[in-house]
Amino acid sequence: MQARSASDRPTPDREKVERFRRDCEALTGGAPDAGRALALAVSGGPDSLGLLLLAHAAFPGAVIAATVDHGLRPEAAEEAGFVRQLCNRLGLPHETLGGTVPAAGNLQQGARALRYKLLADWAAGRAAWLATAHQQDDVAETFLMRARRGAGVGGLAAMAAARPLGRVMLIRPLLHWTRAELESVVADAGIAPVRDPSNADPRFDRARIRALLAQMGELPADRLAAAARNLRDAEDALAWLADREWQARAVVDGGAVALDPAGLPREIRRRLAERAVATVRAAHGLGPEWRETGLEPLLAALDAGGTGTIAEVIARAGAAIWHFALAPPRRSH
Repeated sequence: MQARSASDRPTPDREKVERFRRDCEALTGGAPDAGRALALAVSGGPDSLGLLLLAHAAFPGAVIAATVDHGLRPEAAEEAGFVRQLCNRLGLPHETLGGTVPAAGNLQQGARALRYKLLADWAAGRAAWLATAHQQDDVAETFLMRARRGAGVGGLAAMAAARPLGRVMLIRPLLHWTRAELESVVADAGIAPVRDPSNADPRFDRARIRALLAQMGELPADRLAAAARNLRDAEDALAWLADREWQARAVVDGGAVALDPAGLPREIRRRLAERAVATVRAAHGLGPEWRETGLEPLLAALDAGGTGTIAEVIARAGAAIWHFALAPPRRSH
């Protein structure tokens, strides 16, 4: 994990820098500057180091970086120090963010949630955008992982290129770049990146899918990523339609929702039911975290004119109208 000195470290290829600048400004709407900085999440791996080198070359003086140390591996502190040293050589600010992953639940999901929270809190007030190094191969891997689980359009859709995250905008300017392209940027700079052992650990779904893609030439990452991007367009269209129908068909009265589902396709009814449940929960201070595992049985019950309960919300199909309200507390015996 040693970098050459600043004097003999080459700047990334000009064409790659200009390509990155175009990709980034397509999401930001203009060049980041000292007053509207671009924050980077940099782990020390080849993807995030490629992001760091390209962003620094494209927007000098407008980039800041942070590394998250989850405290899960003893090497993490050293890796964060490596990124800090590289940022010092490049002359850009760097911070190491620390936190504890909840012991309960899926470890990788918990680490991901913590990472985004720490990065969003850090970037707020310092930058207008927070960029991560998700790239084309990540999109292909996620597509296959979710397809294997039977995901719907939303699950199979490529990750959004830009979305709000707290008080900053999360952007992913490398979604059309391959892992190999980013590794070449880092190698050309004479830098040996961090290698996360979990990326090759068969205990993790992503590591197994990554190995499968490497072995199967009939599953090209660029084609899988293209399919995921097409589904992102479809997901955005469905979300737009569901939002329009919500405005026309939903009546929110205090902590209850009345919804007219007449004539709507099943997928739109499902999305509106999900939004109604979330709206009732929010009105009663129950928070946004709830699992949708019971949503399909609930939808079937409503379509049949019945009643169902999910996530402390009761839904009843009346005469052409679905009603959602807080479920009464369970009686103790």
